[in-house]
Amino acid sequence: MKNRVLLLLVLVIGVFSNIGVALSEEIKTRPKAVVELFTSQGCSACPPADEIFLELTGRSDILALSYHVDYWDYIGWVDTFGNPENSDLQRSYAASLGNARVYTPQMVINGAMDVVGSRRDEVESGIDAGNLPVIVDLSYSGGLLEVKIPGNLSGNESVVYLVTFRSRAEVAIMRGENRGKFITYAQIVTSRQIIGMWDPQKGAQLVLPMVELLDGDNDGVVIMVQQQTDGNPGPILGASLFQM
Repeated sequence: MKNRVLLLLVLVIGVFSNIGVALSEEIKTRPKAVVELFTSQGCSACPPADEIFLELTGRSDILALSYHVDYWDYIGWVDTFGNPENSDLQRSYAASLGNARVYTPQMVINGAMDVVGSRRDEVESGIDAGNLPVIVDLSYSGGLLEVKIPGNLSGNESVVYLVTFRSRAEVAIMRGENRGKFITYAQIVTSRQIIGMWDPQKGAQLVLPMVELLDGDNDGVVIMVQQQTDGNPGPILGASLFQM
């Protein structure tokens, strides 16, 4: 599916550059912080962080994404959203942030700092210190999402990520450390892929076919500009969210 999406992306960009179509619906999101939660249904310490995260998803100044890891599955309950790619991403963050190990619940804020996700005061302090200097403008019409990311000389060349997510799910956990709990999960990441590069002088412009991206349980996407640190994820410069 990913290759087909990227092929359509290239084709659609060509069409738009030739006929200059004006898209009608602008999506306005100007978050000051991207909060990425690494969690697990098999982790007894995670439910309080999941509750805090659920609250964060309702705030207009925050863009929140949750990544379910798979390394606690051996305890007795296999996370229904667990993905080894999420565990790998968390390990990459550990390398860039100088952490000796991975843990849950962890919240990474703007790709630049991490806190224990159940410590509300630390989460809020990290968010308050947040700043996303790069604007990510989204417009939607006719099943196509146009992405415009202006240049900003305060940043370095960075990767543009496309993240798809499921907005809500309720899970009854039958075994493991959280046995008997019924937990609501939010903004659950289902895929994360590179779709381009952002140049601090030229910016970036892309067009995405939503019909190819929002299939099954996926009902939202995030476009994110993120620096790389020795091949690992670094500071997030800007992000915007679109939800059907």
